[in-house]
Amino acid sequence: MLDLAIEAATEAGRMIKMHSGRAMKVESKSGQETNLVTDLDRKAEELIIRTIKKRYHNHDFLAEESGSHETKSDYRWVIDPIDGTTNFTHGLPIYCVSIGLEHRGELILGVVYDPNRDELFTAEKGKGAFLNKRPIRVSGTRTLIEALVVTGFPYDVRSNPGHVVQHFNNFLMAAQAVRRLGSAALDLCYVAAGRFDGYWEVTLNPWDMAAGVLILEEAGGKFTDLEGFPSTIHRKSLLTSNGIIHEQMVEVLKRVKGEG
Repeated sequence: MLDLAIEAATEAGRMIKMHSGRAMKVESKSGQETNLVTDLDRKAEELIIRTIKKRYHNHDFLAEESGSHETKSDYRWVIDPIDGTTNFTHGLPIYCVSIGLEHRGELILGVVYDPNRDELFTAEKGKGAFLNKRPIRVSGTRTLIEALVVTGFPYDVRSNPGHVVQHFNNFLMAAQAVRRLGSAALDLCYVAAGRFDGYWEVTLNPWDMAAGVLILEEAGGKFTDLEGFPSTIHRKSLLTSNGIIHEQMVEVLKRVKGEG
């Protein structure tokens, strides 16, 4: 299953990169002008699902563009064909393909492929996390003031701000630095690889998180909701870290609790 996920992710990633910078059809989704989809998103998703179905024709799928494909299988593939579509449409090379696999609701496999850097992040439950077949581990940063953290803003931030600006400002004051890349899957993998020390976001979907969360946890990271309680990829918000600075991040997030 891991080999199949790698095959699907790398083939889709190479196809996407090959078309980067070329004319493409771009549309907005869900009535939100900032939530974009391209014809490449759909083609990449079709390629991934077709590749997996050749081997496992009765598995379920939850994919960003085509939604849920249910056959009541114990296995469900959770797919984001281009995580970072807005970056992709602007020619900014920060995007990836994300494929996760659940077995009876538990994440067991994750693959994230960045075609621009040719970086392949992988994990299987209980077997560790890897970058291009080399083991990766979260950082050992012990204090938030020494930490490089990352976040993202929701597409509907104008109507549903979720305190994102307040959180961003508070972390600017508390951490060494804050970044915002535009790809949740890469944010998670970068925490797993020790490039970032922590990552939070208020509004995500399962396909944004599925692969990256398992890779992070297998690299020794911690994944909770914004208040520090156990969570799943089917809840909207997320807080991840190297584990050491987790409570410090929770305390910063609490500063706007109950405000406006």
